[in-house]
Amino acid sequence: MTLDLFADSDTEQPAQRIALGAQSWLLRGFALPWVDNLLPALRQVLRQSPLRHMVTPGGFTMSVALSNCGDWGWTSDRSGYRYSAIDPRTGRPWPPMPDVVRALARAAASDAGFDDFIPDACLINRYVPGARVSLHQDKNEADFAYPIVSVSLGLPAVFQFGGTERNERPQRVPLLHGDVAVWGGVDRLRYHGILPIKEGLHPVLGAQRINITMRKAH
Repeated sequence: MTLDLFADSDTEQPAQRIALGAQSWLLRGFALPWVDNLLPALRQVLRQSPLRHMVTPGGFTMSVALSNCGDWGWTSDRSGYRYSAIDPRTGRPWPPMPDVVRALARAAASDAGFDDFIPDACLINRYVPGARVSLHQDKNEADFAYPIVSVSLGLPAVFQFGGTERNERPQRVPLLHGDVAVWGGVDRLRYHGILPIKEGLHPVLGAQRINITMRKAH
C-alpha cells in the first residue's frame, strides 16, 4: 500500500441520487465531503492490519488486496469464506472502525431509505489496473435485513449490478471518486462485481482504486 497517495480530496460536488433498483441507489459524489477525514482514518487502519491478497476456497489468489476494520472482518482461504473477529495475519482483533467510516455509512444508508443501519464490519479493497471482482452475492452475513454500503475512491470503475440469479444480465454502472452505492431490502442479494480496472492516475490516489464496503455481519 502506497500510503503517501492518501492526500487532499477533490473539489466537492453536489450529490446526485440515481435509482439502480427498487431498493438500491447510486449516490454520486456523496462521500466527497467526508474524504479529507476518511483517508487518514483508513491509512491508520492499514498500518495496523496491512492489505493482503487472500486465497479463495478454490486456491486462486485474489487480484484485489484486502483488509478490514470493525468488530468483524471478512476473510477467505482454502477452508472457505467467513467473518472473523481476529485478523489471521496479525493474530489480533481487527482495528476498530473509525467514527468517520461508521458515520458515512449510516448517512448514506439513511439517504437510501435504510435508517437503522449500524455497521459492524468494513471491508477495505485495493484495486490496481487489471484487478477485478467477478459477479457474486454478499451472503456471509447473519441477517440480510441490513443494506450494503459501498464507497468508491480513486480510479474509476465499472460496477456490474445484476439480479438475484447469476444468469441475469447485469447493469454496467460507472463509479467515480466519492460515489456511494447502497443496496438492501428486495435488492440485498443481487449479484454484483467490478470489471477490470483500466490504467490511469487519479489526482488523489494515483494508480489505484480504494473501495470500502460497510456491512452488518452479526
